[in-house]
Amino acid sequence: MITVFGSVNMDLIATTERLPAPGETVAGDSFSTAAGGKGANQALAAQRAGSSVRMVAAVGSDAFATPALALLEAAGADLSAVRRVSEPTGTALILVGGDGENMIAVVPGANGTFSAEDGAAALSGMADGDTLMLQMEVPAAAVEAAMQAAKARGIRTLFNTAPLTADAIRLAGLASILVANETEFELLIGKHGLDDAARLAEMQALHAKTGQTLVVTLGGDGVVALHAGEVLRAKGLVIEPVDTVGAGDTFCGYLAASLDQGLDFAAALRRAAVAGSLACLKPGAQPAIPTAAEVAARL
Repeated sequence: MITVFGSVNMDLIATTERLPAPGETVAGDSFSTAAGGKGANQALAAQRAGSSVRMVAAVGSDAFATPALALLEAAGADLSAVRRVSEPTGTALILVGGDGENMIAVVPGANGTFSAEDGAAALSGMADGDTLMLQMEVPAAAVEAAMQAAKARGIRTLFNTAPLTADAIRLAGLASILVANETEFELLIGKHGLDDAARLAEMQALHAKTGQTLVVTLGGDGVVALHAGEVLRAKGLVIEPVDTVGAGDTFCGYLAASLDQGLDFAAALRRAAVAGSLACLKPGAQPAIPTAAEVAARL
């Protein structure tokens, strides 16, 4: 089983021909809403990948709460640990340019209500062999408490460093599996402009120091990982992206689910990379997450 401790948002999405420069106004092409939040996105991806998922999260008592949870509920995720609070449901304001790239501002709302005690309690009911997934859209103290509790109990953690903050850098060493994109990895280690060989050397040094599994996603160039001393690479699909907003979360959810289902790490990495590619073919985060059958058809 997978427990996801993280955010639930309502995404407010506008598309434009191109993303604006600072201080610039551009004309929009369309507007839509979609369920989102990195925690909920990753939970839905893992559920659609075929694993049983329990979501630990918070939403408001406002009009966004029900639609923000609708796709998770429809997929059969366990929402019994999602609480309603007085703060508004979290929102993400998303601009998507004509090339599929995006810029996002996140307002935490209910996601910001978790304490360290809540983080430790998130592991309730977890057992050996389960996976705890975490990101940085809930308070760092809560994430830290959950990771410390998991480490003490020997529960596998998959920690996605996004959005990367000073706290994410501080907490990264607690994770069993660390997932970052190439920019986040450079910020994590404090070195910039790395080519492939330099990046791999830095990953090897960090892996030797911590023993963690390290996964760095490289956009269209696929993904590179260090697992149990072995360098692994996987490619996604060659596509024309429509919207990349859900790709990273889909990758994380599929990676966790594939490991939960007993796949070896190389196979899990490839499956996750293909799923992440497919998530770029539709607009929005959760609506674009592919099903296990859709991914299997492209493997």
